[in-house]
Amino acid sequence: MEVDVYTIPETSRLPLIDETSALGTTAPKDRLIAVLDQVEMRVERLRRDTVRIEEERDSLLSTLDSVKHSELLAEITECDKDDITRYADRILARAMTVEVAVRTDRDPQQEEALHQVNLLIDQLVVSVHEDTVIAHTRCQTYMNACTSQPDYSSGTDRNFETAILGCTLDDQKRVKKRLQGLLDYIAKMNVTTCS
Repeated sequence: MEVDVYTIPETSRLPLIDETSALGTTAPKDRLIAVLDQVEMRVERLRRDTVRIEEERDSLLSTLDSVKHSELLAEITECDKDDITRYADRILARAMTVEVAVRTDRDPQQEEALHQVNLLIDQLVVSVHEDTVIAHTRCQTYMNACTSQPDYSSGTDRNFETAILGCTLDDQKRVKKRLQGLLDYIAKMNVTTCS
């Protein structure tokens, strides 16, 4: 059995408060503020790393979904298809044991706006398997609402734009990445269907 061993590099040790007065002319308040500044930088790095891991997990789940719905399954025997499905389900169950989240504080209006955005995206995801062309176009109009340089050929969904503008900046970034992942997924589905 292989075990991952994590070591903490010397440079990543938490800052310590030096209680001695041997530091010379640095005032106690300045020393405490310096420590807090270092801790704040570490908290922000931790949030960034957690968001990256969260995105990686979502990407893995998306890949598992595409494997389970791949048209290649039609080209193999039922026995092999069952093996592939069980293998994918086992990996999915293992992936679902990983919980990673960065909490974003929201006021009631931001919660409602995020709820609206998620509802619209959930409806979009359902429509992907019904008609990928329409889903792609709608996803692009949602993406246009999230960017300062929209693709004017596909327009912008005004309802989605109103909802996304009511969200926190962190939520807007996450939604944009989620939509980009969905666009990539739809593109893969179209390539698989057309080939």
